[in-house]
Amino acid sequence: MATYDYDLITIGAGSGGVRASRIAASWYGARVAIVESSRVGGTCVMRGCVPKKLLVYGAHVAEDLEDALGYGWTIEGARHDWGALIANKERELERLEGVYHRLLRDAGVTLLEGRGRVVDPHTVEVDGTTVTARTILIATGGWPTLPDIPGIEHAITSNEALDLPSRPDRVVVVGGGYIAVEFAGIFNALGSRVTEVIRAGQILRGFDEDVRDTLAAEMEKKGIRIRRECQIRSIEKRDDGSLSLLTDQGEEIEADAVMYATGRAPNTAGLGLEHAGVRLTKGGAVEVDQWNRTNVESIYAIGDVTDRVNLTPVAIKEGMAFAATVFNDTPTVMDYAAIPSAVFSQPPVGTVGLTEGQARAQEAVDVYVSRFRPMKVTLSGRDEKTMMKLIVARATDRVLGAHMVGMDAPEIIQGLGIAMKAGATKAHFDATVGIHPTAAEEFVTMREPIPDPSFEHTE
Repeated sequence: MATYDYDLITIGAGSGGVRASRIAASWYGARVAIVESSRVGGTCVMRGCVPKKLLVYGAHVAEDLEDALGYGWTIEGARHDWGALIANKERELERLEGVYHRLLRDAGVTLLEGRGRVVDPHTVEVDGTTVTARTILIATGGWPTLPDIPGIEHAITSNEALDLPSRPDRVVVVGGGYIAVEFAGIFNALGSRVTEVIRAGQILRGFDEDVRDTLAAEMEKKGIRIRRECQIRSIEKRDDGSLSLLTDQGEEIEADAVMYATGRAPNTAGLGLEHAGVRLTKGGAVEVDQWNRTNVESIYAIGDVTDRVNLTPVAIKEGMAFAATVFNDTPTVMDYAAIPSAVFSQPPVGTVGLTEGQARAQEAVDVYVSRFRPMKVTLSGRDEKTMMKLIVARATDRVLGAHMVGMDAPEIIQGLGIAMKAGATKAHFDATVGIHPTAAEEFVTMREPIPDPSFEHTE
């Protein structure tokens, strides 16, 4: 019987890899090593969800100050210090990285610092040193991609945007996904003039149409300029450091910074997976089965590197399922149905389940929509609207989708995700007593569905 240095070697110390390694070691007694070439914590903790959300909190204070006047507060001399925000954010990340290091130590996981490369089905090379394991787990996540256009070297991605030494006065954000709209909101709220350039006709492709339209309208009311069906052809840097962007429509846009958020690619380059016989998709993602196993029996993969559902909590649950399957002899499959998610835009988005389009494509549905002005802005006079939506199967009364754009949407949708996981029906929603006065109560007080599209009158 072969003897290995470890039972498990995980490549990538992000949220999914750390959770899988900790569970395998502390719960199931496996000998585990984890390989990381950068900061422990991965994209979410170091370059994504956490620092971005801290910047969102900081940006939202601008609207809180605006609302405060309507509630009788006089606030003089308020100003924002970008450098202080970035420094405080970095201090928190350092604290969190320390926590992750301790979690690994306490679980008995060995940290191997360096670039990991798979040599064969049981061997990993870390900066010239080889180690072996019965099982190898790939959890290297994803990385921002940039298009090949003239001057692209002058652009930044979300990675660099989180560490800018000063806030640019004019920012162009290229892309219409959740990262793009989130950073557009951050820069705009803190005082930058923001132009968002999107190739499609609307932001947030794949989200419910009412969500897309509502958020775009709210962003534009806040002063964000959205250039639709538009692409950047080239970027030039001028002598004064400013940038000139030429679009495919012949328009020239001047900016002090251009941030691309046009996609992320699985982080598999240089890992040696093809050499080890691991099958990859055309886009470079690791192909896995429902048990997170690749075509090579001893090699598994979880998280964004598999390009399935690219969300941190999903990677964590995949990691737990992997550990239970491989090290506890408890085959566990991740359930990808009705996964709640959020966009920390301004205002934020919360969503769970099917969009209206997806639901109508599979069965007859009733759709309930409510739009209203949040109570918080009634005294301040700030122009903002909330949109809430339920999609219900007509035959079974089961709630298939819930969507919200507005204050506290992510917090509210989390609870609805539990209800939908439990199979809640519209009757359950109707029988629930609302908490008054809240926005959340609207989800249990919507009574009349909107007309089916085929019955709507057009003028």
